[in-house]
Amino acid sequence: MARLPRLLLPGQPHHLMLRGNNRQPIVHADADRQQVLEFLRDGARQYKVAIHAYALMDNHLHLVATPEDEQGISKMMQSLGRRYVAWFNHKYGRTGTLWEGRFRATVIDSERYFLACMRYVELNPVRAGLCALPEDFPWSSCASHLGRRSDALLSDHLLYWTLGNTPFEREMAYRELLMEGCTEAERLSITQATLKGWPLGSSGFLRALADQTQRRVQPQARGRPRKLDVTSEPSAPSIISKNYSDPI
Repeated sequence: MARLPRLLLPGQPHHLMLRGNNRQPIVHADADRQQVLEFLRDGARQYKVAIHAYALMDNHLHLVATPEDEQGISKMMQSLGRRYVAWFNHKYGRTGTLWEGRFRATVIDSERYFLACMRYVELNPVRAGLCALPEDFPWSSCASHLGRRSDALLSDHLLYWTLGNTPFEREMAYRELLMEGCTEAERLSITQATLKGWPLGSSGFLRALADQTQRRVQPQARGRPRKLDVTSEPSAPSIISKNYSDPI
C-alpha cells in the first residue's frame, strides 16, 4: 500500500519525532547535544517554525512545533539532518546515515491535545529513568516552563500562556499538569498517532481536516464488512472503551 503523504499544516501545532538508525545513539556527549539544539534553533529561525517543547534523548528527539507555512517543518528538519549528520560523522570518523528514515509527525488538535503533548514530551526523560523530576533533565524544555532557566530555542504557545496571568501562575499550573502524569492511554494515543502520521484530535477536528486537505485522517477498518446474520436475535451494542475521537 502506498504511503500517505505527510500532513503538515501552517499555523497548527505538530508533535515530531526523529529517531536514530536502528535505535542507536544520535549523541554521545554534551557537545553533541548542544550542537543538535544549535542547528535546530538556526533552522527554526530560518524557516519560521515556533518550537514550543522538546526533549533530546540519547537516540531520539521529540518536538512540539508550529510552522508558519506548509514547508517550514520539512525544511527545518532537513536542515537539521543535513548539518548535524555531517558534523557528527566528521567528529566521530563515520559515514552513512544517522537517522531511522524520515521524521515522524502528527498534527495536534491544539484545544484538546496541545498541553497533553507538551507533558508527554517533557516527561519522556522520567519515563526513561534518566531523572526523578522532569525539570532536572538538562536537555529538554521543561526547566524553562517551570521557571528554572530561560531557553532561546522556545516560543511559548498561546495555550501555555492561558494557564495563568503571571509567570508564577503559569509555572505552578503547568507543574500540576506534570504531576498528574500521562496515562497509558494518553501515551499510546500520542505515540501511535505520531508514528503512523494520523492527526490527533476530536471527531470534529478530524472531519474539518478531511474537508480541508482531501486526505484520509483515520485508518480504514481492516477486513471485509461483517455479514448480518438475519437468523439470530439482534445483540446488545458493544461498549467501546477507547477510540480516536475520545479525549486522552
